[in-house]
Amino acid sequence: MTLPNMDKASIIEFSNTVRDRLYEETKNRASNYGIFPDKIQDVDKEFEDSIVIGGRVFNRKIKRQREQLVREVREKGYDQLIDEVTYTWFNRFVALKFMEVNGYLPGNVKVFSSNEAGKTEPDILSKSLKLDFLNIDRNAVIDFKSGGKDEELYKYLTLSLCNYLNKIMPFLFENIEDHTELLFPDKLLHTDSILRDINGIIKEEDWKEVEVIGWIYQDYINPRKTKVFADLKKNIKISKENIPAATQLFTPKWIVKYLVENSVGRLWLESNPNKDLQSKFRYFIEQETRPPEKKISSPEEISVLDPAKGSGHILVYAFEVLYEIYRSQGYLESEIAPLILNKNLYGLEIDDRAAQLAGFALMMKARMYDKELFSKKISLNLCAIQETREECALNRGKYPELCRLWDFFIDAKNYGSILKVEGFDFERLRGEIEVLKKDGTLDFAFVGSKLEQLVKQARLMSRKYDCVVTNPPYMGSRGMNSKLANFVKIQYPYTKSNLFAVFVEKCLDFTKDNGFTSMITMQSWMFLTSYEKLRAKILEKHEIDTMIHLGPRAFEQIGGEVVSTMAFVVRK
Repeated sequence: MTLPNMDKASIIEFSNTVRDRLYEETKNRASNYGIFPDKIQDVDKEFEDSIVIGGRVFNRKIKRQREQLVREVREKGYDQLIDEVTYTWFNRFVALKFMEVNGYLPGNVKVFSSNEAGKTEPDILSKSLKLDFLNIDRNAVIDFKSGGKDEELYKYLTLSLCNYLNKIMPFLFENIEDHTELLFPDKLLHTDSILRDINGIIKEEDWKEVEVIGWIYQDYINPRKTKVFADLKKNIKISKENIPAATQLFTPKWIVKYLVENSVGRLWLESNPNKDLQSKFRYFIEQETRPPEKKISSPEEISVLDPAKGSGHILVYAFEVLYEIYRSQGYLESEIAPLILNKNLYGLEIDDRAAQLAGFALMMKARMYDKELFSKKISLNLCAIQETREECALNRGKYPELCRLWDFFIDAKNYGSILKVEGFDFERLRGEIEVLKKDGTLDFAFVGSKLEQLVKQARLMSRKYDCVVTNPPYMGSRGMNSKLANFVKIQYPYTKSNLFAVFVEKCLDFTKDNGFTSMITMQSWMFLTSYEKLRAKILEKHEIDTMIHLGPRAFEQIGGEVVSTMAFVVRK
């Protein structure tokens, strides 16, 4: 099933074209400063306010930025650094384009195009002195203009806009680092630049569908996925870095609607029957149910988790269902979106990039309903699960709980949401962080933000939710790296043969009593003897509320009879 009226071929073309052109542009920019795949060119001469490389003179700012770039290349390697910077600009350009088309940018400014028909110069450039919200240096703008330096002005304005959006969506528009700014694409105002591809490949109406974000990302990482599966045929196991590329799969929208309407929708309707509201849920399966033991009286009570949220398409539709629930209760439209974002929706993901896009997609969906959203206090309950690499270096006698937390999340990106987080004293963790802040040492400066992130994800991973809805990762034991294979063998013996089945077990654990677990999975757990104990556990301790046996071809990205699937809603 394709998304209605969406041209999938153009999305694939966009992802491939823009990704590849940006990658080459990033490499070219790096070579401009003497950074190559096989060497870092020596500085010919160095002065206090400039450097000379290959006979070219660079000013003090570029000198500082290049120093950071060189450090990053030596620490991460050339290929990883180029890949990271390429994706940073790809991600931001996609976000800016989506916001531009939908009129969500402040002042309705256009970054890549113009409101005037036939005009090629972007409005952000022609209206540069009228962008008061950006708090730009007017003298710098005038200098750029008078000097005919349109390319430099365009870069300055785009970076200023990204930094402005950092206040609204810091998870996506992070403060731009020196080396990232240094590798900003060149000559964007030329007629054959990447802006032509950004503006011309995907139809404008398709940019109005928030799901386009997820499709673009899936196509962006597709070459990496292809390589992972080619390596798997050579018996090369899937490393933790490649788990996202190997396992992410965009769920067809009608399946998302079935999963959400028959979990979140049913949870509310059982306590608050409402035929008008129910009629809005096209995939809701009406059936006789017993009255709930504990009624839900307010939509603010409902908690919904997607523990493998990818680019956020399930959470985006959960937002829509929750919005209708709030409206049915007479809430003011100006208060609904912030309540849903701050109170109802939760998400976990091991892929930092996908997690960024999930937050963006959710904010864009909320912005569709609330024009003032960006001026309101929003704190998304979404986590890109972070890991630690080695044991805690803090004073264990002084910070025992923080060290226990730090050690627990070693290699966490290999395991993600299936980690069993329990037994942490969050009050003590908060107290130890406060002591660390006041300690006057460099410890907090180095690890403080990391510790706060670990506390946040531990909180989300240790609580239970009314509805857990997801399309889990699919990975057979044959593809698992040794650490992951050993972990599931010990922690999930009933479901160790495939990661999707491990997630079935874990999602039930995430779910509150009388809540709903709602998933699309491979059908094999219904039949194979290796899952007999899982079936027994579900039938003995829980209730299958609804189930759809889909068979093959449920996912348009997977051709033929390769994967047969089913979807279900289980009441815990």
